[in-house]
Amino acid sequence: MTSSAPYVAFVIPGLDRIGGAERQVMSLAKGLRRRDWRVSVVALSGTGEAAPAELAAVGIGFLRLKMCKGLADPRGWIGFDRWLRRERPHVVHAHLPHAAWFARWSRLGTPLRKLPAPVFIDTLHTSSTGSLGRQLGYGLSKWLPDMVTAVSQAVADAHLAAHLVNPNKFAIVPNGVDLGALKPDALVRLTARSKLGVADGFVWLAAGRLEAVKDYPTLIQAMSLLPGTARLLIAGNGPLLSELRSLSAQLGLERRVRFLGFDPEVKLWMNAADGFVQSSLWEGLPLGLLEAGACTLPAVATDVPGSREVIVHGQTGWLAPPGNPAVLAQTMAAVMRAAPQERRTMGQMARQHVTEQFSLEAVLDKWEALYCQLVSTSNPTAQKLNRAL
Repeated sequence: MTSSAPYVAFVIPGLDRIGGAERQVMSLAKGLRRRDWRVSVVALSGTGEAAPAELAAVGIGFLRLKMCKGLADPRGWIGFDRWLRRERPHVVHAHLPHAAWFARWSRLGTPLRKLPAPVFIDTLHTSSTGSLGRQLGYGLSKWLPDMVTAVSQAVADAHLAAHLVNPNKFAIVPNGVDLGALKPDALVRLTARSKLGVADGFVWLAAGRLEAVKDYPTLIQAMSLLPGTARLLIAGNGPLLSELRSLSAQLGLERRVRFLGFDPEVKLWMNAADGFVQSSLWEGLPLGLLEAGACTLPAVATDVPGSREVIVHGQTGWLAPPGNPAVLAQTMAAVMRAAPQERRTMGQMARQHVTEQFSLEAVLDKWEALYCQLVSTSNPTAQKLNRAL
């Protein structure tokens, strides 16, 4: 890595709790580093837990801003400004609302630094435009970034309809998955199922934070309607863990539903499972479905924006209406009754779809092209700020 190499800094609220957006940032950071970019990850709060060591092992820097009072904490603004002066990245790329607002407003200090202004980009990860406060945060600052991107058409449509983005500075760049790391592996499957103590029976996997948007209660209720041989693994952590455990116990599913907590080794559980299931109320572009497809898992997901862009109904998986345990159970049961060869064919088609549309290498190509295009052209936002200040 040389100082003349192109340099991107990813800004994220934190890496203590890992969800789809955080996993995507880690994948992009590592992928660009493999392509000889200088890369740093900036976390507004938290320690990052295991992430800093994982990033450092491949030559990626990590900065903790240690903000304890949200965006009102001045230490983060001061620390980031000093870091920008020292590091001088060519691109600052923020993910998720608080990081996006922080990166946007931080560029007001650009003229004061008397240094070349980095390109500022942020990425929208959900089709929900959120509360009035979130909408105001995006709306009032939409003139500041050089580019805003969305991970799917559904995300783009929602934010364009709400007038929260400038359509002239907007693009869609999807999430991507590492097809070399995520693939079916018979030995890993045997190891994982042995570890779980599951020799026979159909194993479903769900992955994602234990939060209301994922609607795990509907999934757990659907499990109670399936044959007793069916098992469910839930990979993820979050504030609803105790509530979901209690619901499982009430429905007599303690031995059939297993909470794995957060585990970065998603490949292990993808290979252990026979099918992937997602019960979300809405999505952006669900990384779990992409990872399942890469591992040739047939999937059942709720028919919501974002998920529709991953699953080709009846070919790479099945869609069911959200919030309906009975229909979700019926759809899962149909997959379980399908012949093994039919499920394998569906899984192979899912991997082909992911390969064609969502490979990490293709997504990295798109990011590199966008970064280089923006860096090589004039920066009108920075010019406007210079004139104003």
